[in-house]
Order: sequence, then C-alpha cells, then structure tokens
Amino acid sequence: MISTFQIFLILLFFLIIFVLYLGIKIVPQSKVYVIERFGKYTNTLESGLHIIIPFIDSVAHKVDILERQLPKFQISVITKDNVEVGLVSTVFFRVLDASKSVYRIKNIDLAIENTAISVIRSAAGQLELDDLQSSRESMNSEIKDRLIQAAAIWGVEVTRTEILDVLVDEQTKDSQRQQLNAERERRATIATAEGNKRSIELNADAQLYEARKVAEAVKVSADAEAYAVKIKADADAEQTRVVGQAIKDDGQPAINYEIMKRQVDGLTAIASSGQSKTLVVPSDITKALGSLELLLGTITDKPTSND
Repeated sequence: MISTFQIFLILLFFLIIFVLYLGIKIVPQSKVYVIERFGKYTNTLESGLHIIIPFIDSVAHKVDILERQLPKFQISVITKDNVEVGLVSTVFFRVLDASKSVYRIKNIDLAIENTAISVIRSAAGQLELDDLQSSRESMNSEIKDRLIQAAAIWGVEVTRTEILDVLVDEQTKDSQRQQLNAERERRATIATAEGNKRSIELNADAQLYEARKVAEAVKVSADAEAYAVKIKADADAEQTRVVGQAIKDDGQPAINYEIMKRQVDGLTAIASSGQSKTLVVPSDITKALGSLELLLGTITDKPTSND
C-alpha cells in the first residue's frame, strides 16, 4: 500500500509540475504576451522563453503582432463638385505597443475603421470627382499619414491604406461618358488643327527653300555673266593695246588695216545672219579686200626690212 508520505511526494511532484507550467512561458514569434500582477500591468513578453511568478503574475492578453487587414468597408462621400460616390476601402496595420492596444481601446479594429471613415470622407470632400478617380495614390498617402497620427495613441502603426473602388450611379456615369466624348472631340480638333498648321509650315519652308535656290541660281548666273563681261573687256582692252602698239609701230598702214578688217567682219556678220537671201557686195568692198591683203603684206614685211 502507498503510504501517506508517498502520496504527499506524488502530490508535491504534480504541484511542482503545475507551478513550472504556470511560471514558464514560451512566446511564439508572431505574438507578445501582456503580463499582469494582481490585475495591474507589469510588462510585455516578447517571443522566446520567459519565467514569471506563478499565482502572482498572469498572462492577461495574447496580442498578435502580425500585419492585419481590416475587412473591406464602403463609405458614402460627397466630392467637392457635389457628386455623391461610394468608396470601397481597407486599412493595413500592425500592433507596435501591445499594452496600449489592450488598455487604451477596447476594439482596435472597429476604432481604426471608424477613424479611417472620418479621414477618408474629409480627404475625398476636398477633391472633385475626376481628381478623386485619377489621384488615388496621393489620396491613399494622405489618408495613411492622418491615420498614423490618430492611431499612434493606441500603439498601432498604419502601414497602408487603399481606395479599392469608386462607385458612381448611372446618371453620373452618363455625364462622364458625355464629358469623355466631348474631350475626345476636342483633342481630335486640336490634332487636326496642329496637323494643318504643320502642313502650312512645311509648305512655307519648301517655298522659302525654292526661292533661296532660285536666288542662288540667279546670283551664280549673274556672276558668270559678270565674269564673261570682264573677260571680254580684258580681251578688248588687250586687243586695243595690241592695235595701239601696232599703230605706234607701223603708223598709217596699221590704221588702214584695222579699218578694213572691221569692214570685212561686218560683211561676214551680215552674210551669216540668214536674214536675207541675196547679198549685194559693193565694188568698194572688193577693193577693200585687195587693200587689206596689200596692207597685211606690208605690215608683215616691214619688220623684215628694218632688220
């Protein structure tokens, strides 16, 4: 039979096991334990192995510190241009200070949701409908910043806010479609006008380019004519110099030669013009030709005689 002492030892053993069970706490990574001593907050146990005083200290709350998401909620708001729309939103948050989250607020999820509704209505009321639909990112940032300030007193960090959808009635949708069509027509008109303007500019540039090229061609032609006139003038001057030198050296025979040469050149030009079928040559011209030949011989032989 088991004696009284043995029973005492067995009871003592189980009591020790029970005390150890109450005094040793293993906190998982995703939670923190809020410890109370005689009903008053003492400390918060982080993840890992901890020892508390049995029967004096107790785990009052086990708080999840993972990031949470509030269920989606819909808010009715009035925009700056007096359009009633529905906003579908959600909030992401996590607990930073477990003691504040359990001792300063009873239902943290409901508190954050109500605060988010107030902040979202205030932010949406400052925007027009078009801005509300196109500026969700900036609006989400504004709502997040204001929620962070409001939720800090509860030991909660708001990590993200999202406007998931903007709900409008059918009448507002029809108005938006009409505005969209009008905007498309306006853009098409502007694009057509810009195209016509560009076409006119290109045509003007082409005409200006053509005019410049024509002017350059005229300049080149004028320069060529001027050069030809200069060359002819230089040639005439050289010819005059040569004739003058011949007259100086040979005297009257050279003068007569030059006169007769010009008569012959004029006759040749008349004959080659093709303006008349019949050419009557005066007898003086034949005499001039004979004299020209005689003068040419005289001028040619004169230097020889001087030698």
